[in-house]
Amino acid sequence: MPSRARVKRRRSPSPEFQATKTLFDSSESPHQSKKLKLLSSYTVTSPFPNFASPTSVECSEVHDLLSSHHRTNPPTHRPPQESSNSAQTCGNVPNVIESLIGTILSQNTNAQNSSGAKCSLDKTFGKNNFTAIADASRADVVEAIRHGGLANKKAKTIQDVLKAIKAKHGDYSLQHLTSEDLTDDDVMTELVSYDGVGPKTASCVLLFCLGRDSFAVDTHIYRLSRLLGWVPQKADRVLAQAHLDLRVPAELKYGLHVLLIQHGRACSGCKKAGKGDCVLKTYLKERKGVKSEEEVQKRMREVDEDTE
Repeated sequence: MPSRARVKRRRSPSPEFQATKTLFDSSESPHQSKKLKLLSSYTVTSPFPNFASPTSVECSEVHDLLSSHHRTNPPTHRPPQESSNSAQTCGNVPNVIESLIGTILSQNTNAQNSSGAKCSLDKTFGKNNFTAIADASRADVVEAIRHGGLANKKAKTIQDVLKAIKAKHGDYSLQHLTSEDLTDDDVMTELVSYDGVGPKTASCVLLFCLGRDSFAVDTHIYRLSRLLGWVPQKADRVLAQAHLDLRVPAELKYGLHVLLIQHGRACSGCKKAGKGDCVLKTYLKERKGVKSEEEVQKRMREVDEDTE
């Protein structure tokens, strides 16, 4: 594993990655090509180049506000550790493939369900026994992760990704992605080249497994960034992530990601039709020129209608 010092993003692929990239050129599906084209389009320029929010000041304000409100120390990167606890999800483990599988299992479900699915997968096939998972029948993998939700889709994605990794690298390993010689864009490009792995899933691996400064946008962050006016109302989740990853300062990406998710899960006042207290609603009225509760509610309704 590389050290947890931040890896500065370079905007052109490293020489070391060029040799690896050739493995993708002749085998991309149309969907893979679309993802890679979208990713490369917004490496340097936001999909909304004239949209000036969030500023560094706005990011710092919301980071400090949520940290104070939830009475937590500002979240910081911590090295993922090997553990006997096999329920790690959202990528906070040092093995890159395990991180990727855990993040896939966390899609469209809560932490309890995804952790349960990961525990069951490890119990059924052995922890990080990627060969057994790849060679198993689809039905056995589905059964192992069933209570995590969307089991058929996730089982297919996991098995397809494992087989693609083995075909490209000759082994079930992505540990070469821990190299500090690779840029963030190098790592993202490889991860999203696999069918079923989108920018949000790849970003979680960068953030939690590899300790890189990446800003993953999940359901909570998408909703709250829309409420805060940090992305245009027309932005979908993929474009919102592309925009925010360029706008949020590197040193705040991890902390803001963690705090926004924590707030999104805990606060009833800014959830759908929420009418209770919320520090972000107060922030909008007192510091961002949103003049009334009615205006805040209108913004919330617009966000809810577009994110249902």
